[in-house]
Amino acid sequence: MSIQPKDILQKYWGYDSFKPFQEQIINSILETKDTIALLPTGGGKSLCYQLPALLLPGITLVISPLVALIKDQVQALKGRGIKAIALTGGIPQNEIIDLLDNCMYGNYKLLYLSPERLQQQLIRNRLSEMNINLIAIDEAHCISQWGHDFRPSYLKIKEIRPLIPNIPCLALTATATPKVLDDINLHLDLDLDQDKVYKSSFYRSNINYTIIKTSDKQRALIDALTKSKQSALVYVRNRKATKQLEQILNTRNIKTTSYHGGMTSIDRQKNYELWLNNTCNVMVCTNAFGMGIDKADVDCVIHLEIPDSLENYYQETGRCGRKGQHANAVLIYNENDILRLRHQFIKSLPDKTSVKQTYKYLNTYFQIAYGEGEHTFYEFSLSLFCKRYKLPTVKTYNTLRLLEQQGILQLVKVYSQQTSVQIKVSDIALSMYTLRNPSSNEIIQALLRTYTGIFDQITTINLEVLAQKVNLLSREIHQILLLAQQDDILDYKFSEFDSSLCFLVPREDKRTLSPILGYTKKYRSQKEAKIYQVEQFIENTSTCRNQMLLAYFNEILDKPCLHCDNCEQISTASQDKTSKLIVLNALRESDKTSQQLMQLGLKDQLIIDTLKLLLDQKKIIITPNNTYSIKNT
Repeated sequence: MSIQPKDILQKYWGYDSFKPFQEQIINSILETKDTIALLPTGGGKSLCYQLPALLLPGITLVISPLVALIKDQVQALKGRGIKAIALTGGIPQNEIIDLLDNCMYGNYKLLYLSPERLQQQLIRNRLSEMNINLIAIDEAHCISQWGHDFRPSYLKIKEIRPLIPNIPCLALTATATPKVLDDINLHLDLDLDQDKVYKSSFYRSNINYTIIKTSDKQRALIDALTKSKQSALVYVRNRKATKQLEQILNTRNIKTTSYHGGMTSIDRQKNYELWLNNTCNVMVCTNAFGMGIDKADVDCVIHLEIPDSLENYYQETGRCGRKGQHANAVLIYNENDILRLRHQFIKSLPDKTSVKQTYKYLNTYFQIAYGEGEHTFYEFSLSLFCKRYKLPTVKTYNTLRLLEQQGILQLVKVYSQQTSVQIKVSDIALSMYTLRNPSSNEIIQALLRTYTGIFDQITTINLEVLAQKVNLLSREIHQILLLAQQDDILDYKFSEFDSSLCFLVPREDKRTLSPILGYTKKYRSQKEAKIYQVEQFIENTSTCRNQMLLAYFNEILDKPCLHCDNCEQISTASQDKTSKLIVLNALRESDKTSQQLMQLGLKDQLIIDTLKLLLDQKKIIITPNNTYSIKNT
């Protein structure tokens, strides 16, 4: 008797049954069919390729943009006794070769790669020699320019299909409009039967969507967090806000940590683990956090800023209620947030002028001659570039992203600045220096305690870490180290670059830009439409939130959900109208005391509220006998 998918499910995952569509997707893969799986956050997408990997001979190739998720999945698989390997960034070439050998000869079942790593010729050569049984593409919406997280590297994925022919391809995503699904099918070159698109409902019946418009956002936030009994996520727009809000909440005895893309990888991991193990119940973060995070006890997701698309909003709110438990998705905003959204995302969108201007200035900045520059790399600081040419930072960044999407260049953020120190003098000379310059003493001592070998070799240091140790600002430490370098005490190298820039095509100005200038207008229209749809969603107070969200994803919810804020408001208004009618009808029969009215079958508090309302509206009066009576008109 052959082993069945349910046998593997029970043996390795301990479950007796599949979530919706999981079994159909797995069977489609086992039939070697190209397949698209559109499952909601928490719908069990990873199982759809991990389980078949154990049933098929050979190794499954998993392509994912999420390094944190890759590491978590590999660790979890190893914990279940399943052999998996991840080729993430920072691995030396000789180690990569060893790991690829393990994939070929070590009976490994899953190999995880980023789409960028997949473009390396060494990787492609070795993949063509492996017995690959399935290509799984996670976060497949990244392949579409109409999606909310487009990544140009995804467009290169289909180039590997001829290297490993006749192998099924599984594309997985949690959020995709019909247009994005069409792009997934097109750009992955899928041979897709109509019935091999498995689309779960977007309806999340356990999540209560609430939109709060208030002038006191901080108070509304604390009220919402107070109601959270387990773990919560708070999304803000920028890095500065994460630290500020973390401090505010901690002073209110709400255990909070923070996360943003500008932190060092060590700090990000440390804070993530504080939240993961519930040392801190609240994570304040930018949208750099969350994709691929699977924490089952999150019962509240709060947005303190308005998201720029309903896809992002839907995906981020889907990080609560992963076990199917009751959860709250709360968006808190004020009138200024609407104006800020329009300014930040619409006024800062690239146009033809900004595209031409930015591209021209980039070539001047790096002194690239006409016809040259292809595949050249440069260190790059967006702030310095914008300062040089007096350009608006956000609009310039969006223009660079557009040039990247169109394959003109590649912009890679480098968050860990390469700052290094080597002390050039002896211990005694260094001590004498600190005696003459007491302001440097604490910093020098912190350097000696924190970094070994600093006398013998150039040592990479972290100014932020030092700043925390000596309670100074990093720029103050920077000035003191510059002074020590001028005094020939140490070698100090500080990089102001936060990115690297690669030109993918030669400079040919009009020929280079012509294909994308026509697209720029469509790009703006697309972004403007997304902002408009978000505004309509948050400002509509009469339609079920779930019906609006599902309609965006081309799905119909026949009946209102009855538990979002709009449904509750409509229900309350209807209930108020009914209760007023019942009370007035009873009083038309005869005057009654409040105790007599309590016998009408309505909740006591509803009777009290209704009586107050009718008194305010002067429709009833209180008689000298302490009874309620219809007021004569």
